[in-house]
Amino acid sequence: MIDFELQRCTRRCAKTERDLAPGEMFYSVLVQEGAEIQRLDYCREAWEGAPAEAVCWWKSQMPDPKSNQRQWAPSEIMLNFFERILEDPAQRDVCYILGLLMIRRKILRLEEIEKQEDGSEQLVTVCLKRDAQYRIAVATPSADRIQQIETELAGMLQSGE
Repeated sequence: MIDFELQRCTRRCAKTERDLAPGEMFYSVLVQEGAEIQRLDYCREAWEGAPAEAVCWWKSQMPDPKSNQRQWAPSEIMLNFFERILEDPAQRDVCYILGLLMIRRKILRLEEIEKQEDGSEQLVTVCLKRDAQYRIAVATPSADRIQQIETELAGMLQSGE
């Protein structure tokens, strides 16, 4: 079983060491250093792409502390939507991104990453709330597609309340 804690955003660029401004787009990457997973945040100007040893990476926007923070839908709603799209081949990339989000929010727990005979990988996750195991195909979308997925998921699974 793989079990690790993700660090919160440092709010500083790992390369330039400058503070990230509210509303600024930035990139986060998780890299494995021995038995530890380290999070590094980069401003847009310093981002040169994910390093080869990256476990994963994502693009985010630094929240503005003065703005109303959006809240994600309750876990049950996210899980219901996730279960609906899990077996749909056309939604593989959406399912993968949503799975990563739910791992980050601790709705799902990553147990292991399985390598398939064809070279593909699957995330093996567990939801303790539903006593269920889910296998999520790793389907890394293009940068443009990631933006589309983020917009779709935010529209469906966030509220301003």
